[in-house]
Amino acid sequence: MPKMKTHRGAAKRLTVTATGKIKRGKGYKSHLLTGKPAKRTRALRTAALVSDSDLPGMKRLLPYS
Repeated sequence: MPKMKTHRGAAKRLTVTATGKIKRGKGYKSHLLTGKPAKRTRALRTAALVSDSDLPGMKRLLPYS
């Protein structure tokens, strides 16, 4: 059986933690920032974990993680 290919777009955006959870960055931080409160833009800097319902699909994109 041939090797599975990693989804390169997902590999650039997601990291796997030591416990096997997948960490992601938050969106809505690229433009139109003047209309967003500073508190919201600070909150968007922090990383989040992929939800449990999305985890199987993300694991499929990163087969060797």
